[in-house]
Amino acid sequence: MPRILVTPLSALDDAIQSHRPSHIVTLLSPEHMIETPRGFAAARHLKLGVNDVADPAAGENPPARDHVDQLLAFARGWDAQQPLLIHCWAGISRSMASAYAVLCDRYGPGREVEIAMAMRRRASHASPNLLLVRHADDALGRDGRMVEALRAMGPPLQVVEGVTTALPLVKI
Repeated sequence: MPRILVTPLSALDDAIQSHRPSHIVTLLSPEHMIETPRGFAAARHLKLGVNDVADPAAGENPPARDHVDQLLAFARGWDAQQPLLIHCWAGISRSMASAYAVLCDRYGPGREVEIAMAMRRRASHASPNLLLVRHADDALGRDGRMVEALRAMGPPLQVVEGVTTALPLVKI
């Protein structure tokens, strides 16, 4: 089944072994960036050096529009025959925001709330990074609908680390 997998860094190796993704997106701070996992071509591994901050003035290396543009271009090159694996440090914020952006791009305008609610059903811990979602909303021309949809999700279950979560492309 075509799907996006979201996982914390600690579960990356297990997710690769269990799900055999064709593409990987890594969202880690630049000083914690990992090497491309063995068996993957560098062209199938997007590395985005971003910190998990929601306010660009609040820290170094915040998510920027360029990061979202790279993410969307990379995801558009994924044929969905095998999973796309997206991970960050905890699998809660940057990776969930990225998965949300890719799903909104794939499904098209008008389904932002539906996608957010499907994410919440599958990942009670999801807390998509608001700045990354704002940039995606702008890149996709959603006029604030992606950001508003995050409010519909309600508060996340507070956890230290998420679990590997599958977000299918066929039905949300």
